[in-house]
Amino acid sequence: MSVINVEVDARGVATLTLARSEKHNALSAEMMTELEAAARDLAMDRAVRVVVLAAEGRSFCAGGDLAWMRAQFDMDVDTRRVESRRIATVLGALYDLPQPLIGRVQGNALGGGVGLVSVCDVAIGVTGAKLGFTETRLGLIPANIGPYVLARMGGTRASEVFMSARVFDADEAVRLNLLSRTVEADGLDAAIEAEVQPYLSCAPGAVAEAKALMRDLSGRVTAAQVDRAIDALAARWQSDEAREGVGAFFDKRAPGWQ
Repeated sequence: MSVINVEVDARGVATLTLARSEKHNALSAEMMTELEAAARDLAMDRAVRVVVLAAEGRSFCAGGDLAWMRAQFDMDVDTRRVESRRIATVLGALYDLPQPLIGRVQGNALGGGVGLVSVCDVAIGVTGAKLGFTETRLGLIPANIGPYVLARMGGTRASEVFMSARVFDADEAVRLNLLSRTVEADGLDAAIEAEVQPYLSCAPGAVAEAKALMRDLSGRVTAAQVDRAIDALAARWQSDEAREGVGAFFDKRAPGWQ
């Protein structure tokens, strides 16, 4: 059964939905493969004018699937680097969409979930949603999402939350420039529609070229930045802290540094 759903309405509005609600939409290898393929298909579809990134269930995305992450301890360095690249590749495919990407953040977004928020052109979250870069609690680092997070937040804002694993609410996420604004849950769909509607009166080619120009002028995420982040995470996986942190999570105990 697919863990990604894609629907395109008669107006050319595509909704790309994470559909692994029983696991809080954690990014498994299967989900990342499907999400990347869906993003690349939508990028090539000239009938699609706007893409909405959404999720089922209570959580938007709980980050990387920990079972998938734990399996990396048994991989050699090269294989681990390939696996590590998955999240960066998914984020890159979404970041490179020529269409506007609007995030419908209906619940919590942690770790890689914040990475998904970061590649949206506009992200609207529900009041009360929690966000955070929780990787350092596990002895890991928010590396693969880092280039996109920094492009979204800027270094000064990111420094408040990037290393501390502090979980913050949706209102603070607006101040930190992760979310564009917050709404009550019953107003989320109307807020998304209000973002979609103006694009339907715009020339699709002009919108795509304007987005590409904006990326170029504001400083695109580069392949060198992505590679640097992947290498950093691959190295961190070899650390004693990573083994202790992930092991402690699965053992339901505090890691040694606490």
